[in-house]
Amino acid sequence: MTISIAGREIGPAGRPYLIAEMSGNHNQSLERALEIVDRAADAGADAIKLQTYTPDTMTLDVRAPGFVIEDAGSLWAGRQLYDLYREAYTPWEWHAPIMERAARRGLHCFSSPFDDTAVAFLETLDVPAYKIASFECVDLPLIRRVAATGKPMIISTGMASAAEIDEAVRTARNAGNANIVLLKCTSTYPATPANTNLRTIPSMRDTFGCPVGLSDHTMGCGVAVAAVAFGAVVVEKHFTLSRADGGVDAAFSMEPDEFRQLRVETERAWLALGGVIYGGTPDEGKSRMFRRSIYVARDMKAGEVLGEHNVRVVRPSLGLPPRFLEVVLGKRVNRDLAAGTPLDWSHIG
Repeated sequence: MTISIAGREIGPAGRPYLIAEMSGNHNQSLERALEIVDRAADAGADAIKLQTYTPDTMTLDVRAPGFVIEDAGSLWAGRQLYDLYREAYTPWEWHAPIMERAARRGLHCFSSPFDDTAVAFLETLDVPAYKIASFECVDLPLIRRVAATGKPMIISTGMASAAEIDEAVRTARNAGNANIVLLKCTSTYPATPANTNLRTIPSMRDTFGCPVGLSDHTMGCGVAVAAVAFGAVVVEKHFTLSRADGGVDAAFSMEPDEFRQLRVETERAWLALGGVIYGGTPDEGKSRMFRRSIYVARDMKAGEVLGEHNVRVVRPSLGLPPRFLEVVLGKRVNRDLAAGTPLDWSHIG
């Protein structure tokens, strides 16, 4: 199972496709946003991802129940949703220069739209793909609208039940779009490894017939590396220049050096998957010399009996395999043998 984004094949035959999620980490500065693109490219990202909305397309400017974050444990506790989105959103006039910088640096650049107006706007920029955010996985009209573009779709599934994922995938396919990657995601910020449940990845792949990746809100790259071992073909991480700079998503975002390590380690994990092999690889051939085998340990005269006092199992492996030790003990040698001679059947009898 593979899909292609702007000519880049994404699937098990290639290293994981790494997405650096800018989100609101531009901190309301276009100059910073462009630097994020540059640093993501330097760190080995394949794509930079934006979010396309305005405060008014996301929520209402009210302080009624539900419109203010009341969870005391949230990074955004006490914040009004409208105010939070006003701080985090990427001005639409920034999209073109960000995408142009990404193209110059060899990165794909696409976005998560949150309503029809965002999709229409992104189509004018000819984005190569679309991302559906986890919270929008159940927004079937939005999925139908994005699917109708014919562009590859990456759908995050945080909180979604199997039935909800199935409905999202069916909606996209019924709209004529089967170019879908699903992302296992835990919608907590940051997420903990214990809540990540990576064993879901192969189940999602087999259940929905789509390539699967990980949208990862944990710290570090360990969870992402493990996800690759479970078959993840995409890894998405929030990306910032420095967590110390602050910003709405900074606390759970990767810095450039960390993302560079992510690139190295996820590629190592992918290379390590290989296939099902027993008996060693061609590169291990020279190492066979250092297995143990049966050797003459003391000088012996013809007719002398092989015993524990003059035979040992040692390295290298030029003699008889160790499994024949009990067979040769008690046998007589038919010639003089010097210490260090690898024992052979021709020496016996």
